[in-house]
Amino acid sequence: MQTSTTRPLLVWDLPTRLFHWLFVISIVGCFVTIKVGGLWMDWHVRFGLLALGLLAFRLVWGLIGGYYSRFSHFFPNPIRSLRYLRDKPAVYPGHNPVGAWSVWVMLIVFGFQAISGLFANDDIFTSGPLAYLSSDWSKTLTGLHKANEWVMLAIIGLHILAIFLYRVLGGQKLTSVMVKGSMPVPSEPALPASKDNWKTRLLALLIAVLIAWGVYWITGLAPVGGGMDDFM
Repeated sequence: MQTSTTRPLLVWDLPTRLFHWLFVISIVGCFVTIKVGGLWMDWHVRFGLLALGLLAFRLVWGLIGGYYSRFSHFFPNPIRSLRYLRDKPAVYPGHNPVGAWSVWVMLIVFGFQAISGLFANDDIFTSGPLAYLSSDWSKTLTGLHKANEWVMLAIIGLHILAIFLYRVLGGQKLTSVMVKGSMPVPSEPALPASKDNWKTRLLALLIAVLIAWGVYWITGLAPVGGGMDDFM
């Protein structure tokens, strides 16, 4: 509960929060549609492209976004991680030094899944827009794409478990902070807040539009008769 000795601190700007929840939707959509199969594979491709675009946005936003969204704020550091585990601060805005490792692992694993999906095919009627480049590469990346699913499930499970433990053991409502954007922190020492105004949101929208155009452009690279229009 917030008291006179705490103040609300904006941690996650709106673009970061939208990325997070849209990414959750895209991943859930990918898993559901791949299990259902059949004509739902069209939607698997769409959700995969959404995930690819969102990850591309996050990479850009990690360089120019809000203070706590920037990679420079949560770059993996063993010394900082050990210090965090030793001190166990009750409040840590943004990704803590230990959580930073999981975020980077997720970006790499999910990024590989999204990129490999561009080359994957199911040997029936659905294939990624770049599968035509090399049948050997397509076969290899399709196998890795399927195998990586189990890695993703393990990471998602650990992520949910960590959120639960932080809530039960530490009283930290991480999900709530990602919804509202702000969290109560001690009034002293003063901590910087993430910038989140109409200018930053307009910049985020412009970046999102450019990335969406880029993803759409990729879908048109396949030759006529083997492109996305044939299976979407």
